[in-house]
Amino acid sequence: MLDESLLDTPEALAEADRRGLLRGAAEAGARVRTAARHAAEAGIGGLKPDGRPRAVLIAGPGAAATHTADLLGTLAGAGSPVVRLAPVGVAPAAGALRWELPGWAGSLDLLLIATPDGSEPSLSLLADQAYRRGCSVAAVAPAATPLAEAVDGAHGMFVPMATAPYDHEEPLAASSPGVFWALLTPLLALLDRIGLLSAPPDAVEKVADRLDHVAERCGPAIATYSNPAKTLASELADALPVLWTEGVSSGPAGRRFAAALAELAGRPALVAELPEAVAAHSALLAGPLAASADPDDFFRDRVDEAPALHARVVLLRDRPLSGLSAAPTARDAALGHDTPISELEPEAGGELETLAELIAVTDFAAVYLALASRA
Repeated sequence: MLDESLLDTPEALAEADRRGLLRGAAEAGARVRTAARHAAEAGIGGLKPDGRPRAVLIAGPGAAATHTADLLGTLAGAGSPVVRLAPVGVAPAAGALRWELPGWAGSLDLLLIATPDGSEPSLSLLADQAYRRGCSVAAVAPAATPLAEAVDGAHGMFVPMATAPYDHEEPLAASSPGVFWALLTPLLALLDRIGLLSAPPDAVEKVADRLDHVAERCGPAIATYSNPAKTLASELADALPVLWTEGVSSGPAGRRFAAALAELAGRPALVAELPEAVAAHSALLAGPLAASADPDDFFRDRVDEAPALHARVVLLRDRPLSGLSAAPTARDAALGHDTPISELEPEAGGELETLAELIAVTDFAAVYLALASRA
């Protein structure tokens, strides 16, 4: 059950936030600026690339690396394929995970390593393997870690991860907003420099400004009725989130939101892209999880029962450039099955800015849902 009174009590939220999630979300803009400075100090701006890599391989543990690869692949488009190297192993622990380069990887490819840990032995071995294959190597990880030494030995580029003092107080959540932006920002700068996507310094600064703006609108001191993140958390309290995304860039935001709901709040969610999402989830909206579905005995006493879980559509949009939109069809499909719908659409801006706003608002919503549900 969601404790809605806690949402409007900043002191109680701060006390419940033992993992520093709200601080990570609120300081996302500052984390982007620090990460951009680290990237500049590492020499990314002075690189003279020979051309685009044939493929970009991304390795790293947990949701942060997965979301980073997803977003970079979306932004890069067809320029160069972005492939996440999924680990294998017997447990999700630093010493148990194993990464391997694909057999075709060689001198035309670029390996990116992104980790908030840096002690994974297999990632250090991966950097050495890439060097022996002729791959270019770059990594973002905490400074003074074994990975930093391995990348230096592989004649690669190492960028120290932007950290905060409270990162060391509690184990970092993989879906933590601070971790995500700290890993993503230097890689955006690197791929912009080699011409794979567009993320010049002024665009990154606008991302930081947009994240600051979201923090002002969605911070813990802002009441629920005027706070889009708290409002969304309240709407999803007893719902099964059905996340529908429209526009290429909103896809990573929807997938990240689903992962954050699972890891931080312990909530399941479904995600799909419009217009096909309407057909993919039509049976769900008409089935027992539909908001209009009724238990067998309408008149039985429900005082001691947990609320029934019903679907709620969350529409994430990023203003499609073509003017074609499946949003009206999506609304009709949801409301036609008496299913409530929430909508998030960013303010106008560049692709990186609007994507950052969707990610930031949904990050705040996942954190509020986690804290108010005592997850």
